[in-house]
Amino acid sequence: MPRVAPRVILDSMQEAQLQSWVKAPSTPQSLALRSRIVLAAARGESNQQIGREVGVPEITVSKWRRRFAAHGVDGLRDAARSGRPVKHGPEVWQKVQHRVCQQPKFQSRWSVRTLAREVGLPSSTVHGMLVTSGLEPHRLRTFTFSPDPDFEAKLLDVVGLYLNPPENALVLCVDEKPGIQALDRTQPLLPLRAKNPRSWTNEYVRHGTQTLLAALEIASGQVLADVKQRRTSVNFLQFMNRVVAHFPQRELHAVLDNLNIHNNGAARRWLGRHPQVHFHPIPTHASWVNLAECFFSILTRQGLQQSVHRSQRELKEYLLHFIEHYNESCSPFVWTKGPEQLQRIIESTQQYQAEHPTPTRRRRRRSHNINH
Repeated sequence: MPRVAPRVILDSMQEAQLQSWVKAPSTPQSLALRSRIVLAAARGESNQQIGREVGVPEITVSKWRRRFAAHGVDGLRDAARSGRPVKHGPEVWQKVQHRVCQQPKFQSRWSVRTLAREVGLPSSTVHGMLVTSGLEPHRLRTFTFSPDPDFEAKLLDVVGLYLNPPENALVLCVDEKPGIQALDRTQPLLPLRAKNPRSWTNEYVRHGTQTLLAALEIASGQVLADVKQRRTSVNFLQFMNRVVAHFPQRELHAVLDNLNIHNNGAARRWLGRHPQVHFHPIPTHASWVNLAECFFSILTRQGLQQSVHRSQRELKEYLLHFIEHYNESCSPFVWTKGPEQLQRIIESTQQYQAEHPTPTRRRRRRSHNINH
């Protein structure tokens, strides 16, 4: 006796779910096909009609029709497969994870092979465990906790400028990159070729250094720059005069670090003569807050790492030409650290400062210098 196809009746939630699976481009093709079978069955079509419509055998239509009738929407998903049995239990994974987080006795860090010998497993197995666990003993990141007692206030002040600048005002990130060396190689460079990277000799000749002063306008990404021999208070104020002249009749908010030439008596007198300019110091030891550092990173990676300069003048011309070309295709700089990340940074910094208080004598001496 032939088997009778079960009747399929959909409620509104089931129909909506099946329709979304059919329409969503991210749905696996197998699940979308099964959804179309069930939707056609709910319209009263026979298994033969559905098979011809979706291009599958009648027995396949019957299978998923019965599966839906028995288990609903969840019955259309693939059942869990046994797969290959687990070779190493949780205790072995814990052993590897625990040991890699400990300092080895006679090495600065673990490698995959040394860790594999330590735990008695193949190096390929240990490598897979580390990758799955997200543990990377070969990587090292740097950090510095700020000892600034006004860390939170300064950080939020600068971030507030980035996210919500004052109306009709420009936010500039001002900084210096000193000690840029004019380095020449003692032998000609070998160009890039197939299977051979660009090459140069490890011997070099120094031709002096230059200091780059830069003001980054975060709204456009444009950089106004100057190159000087040294980083001095006079050079800094001359550069700020150029910045003011470049943005006439505009209120300027400049984000700077805590270098002495930015907050000495000459700088304060200059601010008194330019009431439209406001300095916003970043926290001590928190250069990552100044977006000008991002531009300096671009300059280093794209301009300086593989460049050769035979004189200070050649280096100066190169820096100015690089920035001129950069300004032709630059884009705005956007602050990306959100409130939750900032809150974690503030809390960890406060915890560090509480555990490592600044000596009273040093704090008093610093405040005396600021006041006088």
